[in-house]
Amino acid sequence: PMARRRYVIQHAIPSADGSLTPMGTRAELVTGLATCNTGPDRPDGNVLYGPGVELGIAPGEDPVRQMEMAVTADDIAWTIIHRMKKQFGWKFIDPESGRTF
Repeated sequence: PMARRRYVIQHAIPSADGSLTPMGTRAELVTGLATCNTGPDRPDGNVLYGPGVELGIAPGEDPVRQMEMAVTADDIAWTIIHRMKKQFGWKFIDPESGRTF
């Protein structure tokens, strides 16, 4: 199987003290991401599944400061990634190169 590309998602605006700005509460993220056809397979799930992507939230983290995203299908993932970027103002970081988009 092909290796999945992984990215880290964070709020695009840094906080004043340099810590990670909260992206929202778990409930807010689940509700917001539902508009992108993305959600957990069970109410307390830590992985949200969407078209071509899987978003991982650290267990118990609330508010959420970052998520890990795995791209599972390149051909459909980028449409939803651009939509999330536009809708939520998040930045996506490639942990291997350090590049942000």
